[in-house]
Formats: sequence, structure tokens, C-alpha cells
Amino acid sequence: MRTVALRGGARVAVDATEWRDAFGVVTHGRVQLELRNGDPGPVLGPDAGFWLRGTGVRALRNPDRHTAKVRIVTRHSTNPDASHRSMEHNMNDTGIVTAPSTHRMRGLATTGLIATLAAMAATTLAAALAQAAGANFEIPDGGESIPLPGFAVVTGFFSIVGTVIAAVLLRWSARPATRFLWTTVPLTAISLIPPVISGANTATTTALLALHLIPATIMIPTLTRRLRTRTP
Repeated sequence: MRTVALRGGARVAVDATEWRDAFGVVTHGRVQLELRNGDPGPVLGPDAGFWLRGTGVRALRNPDRHTAKVRIVTRHSTNPDASHRSMEHNMNDTGIVTAPSTHRMRGLATTGLIATLAAMAATTLAAALAQAAGANFEIPDGGESIPLPGFAVVTGFFSIVGTVIAAVLLRWSARPATRFLWTTVPLTAISLIPPVISGANTATTTALLALHLIPATIMIPTLTRRLRTRTP
């Protein structure tokens, strides 16, 4: 049993003779498998395990800036951890166990929930203040005013959607924080179009634009920071 450390952006080739029958377990950071044809393979997080034999993996690469570590267990190693044996029995047909870090996923979910509640409270409070200042939130097409609880519901729904997007990127992307920004910032910009073309009066339109930006300024930076965090 030995541990391979990869600095940020580092790549180590898999020597077929040296790594024969080896089973790898990511113990720190994230590691991306480079396939035999040069294509990028899956990105594995802490506690994820994989066989090197027969999987077409020709190299290991660290897609992040921080050091990643992989524990290599060979057939000749003695007393491998029970968790390693368990992972061997739960591998799929490709020989790769893509179990993400449970701690990181839970941490992201907790952060997303707290940020969602904060966004709902801030948006509802801002809507109440805007209403007191003269915004009636009446949409000409419907003829009805948007109730204050409606802002909380809509904010909560889209905040949860943002958290789900962050979780998907954490699971599948080599650069989840960057991809999250590339996804959510354009979506926020698109969300500003309906208030502008709604035909509402100036006060209501201005208030609706602000109420779109308030939850975005809470959710996007909070989840981005969490995606960049390496520890649970």
C-alpha cells in the first residue's frame, strides 16, 4: 500500500507493470481519470475508489489547485481497509466507484438551505419595504397584485433549484465553482427580462428588478464559496 500525492494540476502516468491489479482510493482532494484515448474520464472525490486494471486509465490528473492524494492498494498489500473491500464489491461494470464525498454534499445542502432561508427573508422584507414606498406590484396582464408570500415562495423555489445545480456540478464537474458561476449569472440576467417587459409601472418594475437581484446576490456567492471549499 502506498500513497500518491498530486499537486494542483499535476498528472501522473499509470505504468501497467507497476500498477498491475492496483485498486486506488482518493483520500484527499479530487482526481480525474485520463482514459487511454486521451479523453477525460470521471472526476472522483474523497472516498471514491477505482480499479486500474482493464479500465483504460492511462493517467491520473489533479483538476484542482490543492494537492490530491490517492492510496494505491495492490494484490500484495496486507490488511487493506474494510471500506476498500466494500468498494470493490460495489463497483459498476467500468471498474470505477464514483461515490462523491458525503460530507461535502451534506455541507453544500446545509449551506444551500441556510442561504435559501436568508434569501426568502431578505426578498420578502425588501418587497414589504418597496410596497410601503409605493410599489403596488400590479401586473397589467393579470390585473392582480403579487402578494408578499408569493415572493417568498418563488424565491425559495429558485434558490433550491440553484442548490441542486450546485450539487450536480459538485458531483460531475472538475471545476464546479467556475461552472456554477457560468450557469447562474446568465440565468440571473435572463430573469430580469420579464419584469422589464411586463408593462408594470416604473416603481413596480424597479422593485421587481431589485427583488430578482437580492436572492441572486445571496445564493450565488454563498454556493460558489462552498463549492470552492475543500474541507467538509
